[in-house]
Amino acid sequence: GFEPERRSSHPYLFIDFRTLHSKRLHRLLSCQRYLHSSRLLRGVPQQIPLHILDEDYTGQARCMLEKVGNWNFDIFLFDRLTNGNSLITLTFHLLNHYGLVELFQLDLVKLWRFLVMVQEDYHSGNPYHNAVHAADVTQAMHCYLQEPMLAKSLTSYDILLGLLAAATHDLDHPGVNQPFLIKTDHYLATLYRNTSVLENHHWKSAVGLLRETGLFSHLPPEDSLNVERDLGSLILATDISRQNEYLTRFRTHLDQNNLCLINASHRHFILQMALKCADICNPCRPWELSKQWSEKVTEEFFQQGDIEKKHKLEVSPLCDRETNTVGDIQIGFMAYVAEPLFAEWTRFSDTRLSQTMLGHMGLNKASWSSLQQEQTSMSEEVEPSTVDCLRISLFFFSLTEVTPISSTVCL
Repeated sequence: GFEPERRSSHPYLFIDFRTLHSKRLHRLLSCQRYLHSSRLLRGVPQQIPLHILDEDYTGQARCMLEKVGNWNFDIFLFDRLTNGNSLITLTFHLLNHYGLVELFQLDLVKLWRFLVMVQEDYHSGNPYHNAVHAADVTQAMHCYLQEPMLAKSLTSYDILLGLLAAATHDLDHPGVNQPFLIKTDHYLATLYRNTSVLENHHWKSAVGLLRETGLFSHLPPEDSLNVERDLGSLILATDISRQNEYLTRFRTHLDQNNLCLINASHRHFILQMALKCADICNPCRPWELSKQWSEKVTEEFFQQGDIEKKHKLEVSPLCDRETNTVGDIQIGFMAYVAEPLFAEWTRFSDTRLSQTMLGHMGLNKASWSSLQQEQTSMSEEVEPSTVDCLRISLFFFSLTEVTPISSTVCL
């Protein structure tokens, strides 16, 4: 076995222990409020339909859940309609939708407590890596699980793993990246020896919550350990520094046409690729949603840069709000990271959804380019972003070592 990891991920200098205590108290009250409102403490049997458990849902949220498999699903609206409980609500609904609660005999009290704790362990102060992002990734994973190639091949266990991994893949994210943790000698960097630091922490934190709530305590110990191990394998695959490793393997399978989803290891690999796609699918969403995510992730980068400046540290790539722009970062990210990945995913699935995602990404890239040109024309400088755009291109290239679909990075 292995030890779970449950310490907070935030750098020591920025911990507010009063906030941490308040979160624990809020988590406890959330569990208690739910238990009383759902009648679970008043003799209602576990095998009950979802509508009895959704007393806190509004009619509009219920209506949205009926279209949870739609790629245009607005997770921001859904989060507002559920009073900030989009991750709990969505994940619980999907586990019921696939019949996993009954099939795996999950205790509803333990399950709800687990989901509440997962949502609470995401930091709402992070502009991007928060519970809404986790809910968005979980919804995207659901869309991929519905794809014909996966729907006809995946087992219930595969689906359970995919949903849990999506919900917990960024658990307790500190809002800064791995290089920041390494150069500040954060304990997580030491603990995981500077390798997949955040992803290891997300995984071990998820394991800690599984054990704390006893969600799978009714299973044989060996089965519980298998769940924890397989969950880790999925979450670790989201490490962007390993993008080339997974993409090369995926491309080789497709070139050789030797993917066999009857094979458990091949199914697990496809789950890894699905989670990787879900994790960075923001450029593939409709512009109204994609633009919001782009602004949020860039603001999180810039906040890290502000911290680095404050403490006289070298500002990390993409993190300087004075020299980088949302458009430059997004165009580079799409060209060097998102487009190569989704091009291979489209080769694999070849569905209307995969074509839709590529279509949205092309339109979004063009929109960012247009905005960049407008900003340039309004500026007094002739070509203010050329050097920064080249720097961004080189950064993404060095990060992934993947040839972009388009050689044009900054238009």
